[in-house]
Amino acid sequence: MSPDSDTTDAGQTKANRTDYGELSINGLWKNNPAIVQLLGLCPLLAVTGSVVNALGLGIATCFVLVTSNTAVSLIRNVTSDAVRLPTFVMIIAAAVTCIELLMQAYSYELYEILGIFLPLITTNCVILGRADGFARKNPVLPALYDGFIMGIGFTLILILLGALRELSGTGAIFANMDLLFGPDAASWKIIAFEDYQPFLLAILPPGAFIFTGLIIALKNVIDSGIQRRAAAKAAPVETGSKRVRVTGTVS
Repeated sequence: MSPDSDTTDAGQTKANRTDYGELSINGLWKNNPAIVQLLGLCPLLAVTGSVVNALGLGIATCFVLVTSNTAVSLIRNVTSDAVRLPTFVMIIAAAVTCIELLMQAYSYELYEILGIFLPLITTNCVILGRADGFARKNPVLPALYDGFIMGIGFTLILILLGALRELSGTGAIFANMDLLFGPDAASWKIIAFEDYQPFLLAILPPGAFIFTGLIIALKNVIDSGIQRRAAAKAAPVETGSKRVRVTGTVS
């Protein structure tokens, strides 16, 4: 093997790593579907009254994202533009049906709590957007990874919002985790404040809007700080001697 081919392979590997790194940063932070793209706000605001509800919906959404992105990427070369969107919706609906059946079988009480918001995953703009905007233009592995990392980014925001609302609303956190992880998880509940008076606004829909706005504002503050530090580091440093004019009498 020639040195040129070794250099090319190394460059391709580095490019691939950079691509996956960029996908990770975008999905988790720069282009997070929940707090940057502001997609999927209906379930985000309605279901995040507790951590267990948020985690259940997040897992379901992540599963559908990975499944639909993978399937769309596999058929991208045999699907015409005329039937592209209906095909994608059918794939997403099939994945949602699978996760509904699994949740009915293994976590029926949580399935009832999530209610209509499980089948509504079919119309979630996050999923259709990634399928049409990324998966149909890329090979299987990048599409699968994009779906996974976007799902993780969405789930993390769901959990954060659910934790903030549950803690401020009830004074406890991780209640009813047995709905998702079995009877042993009932002991995971942490009571942060004794004799806490429930703050109902946090659990109701207005609280979801307030906490979502606070999370978005916090991200914007962090991004602004990062940009200022980057600009300060990139600012040119003046070098060389300067002539200073001195006036007055020297004795």
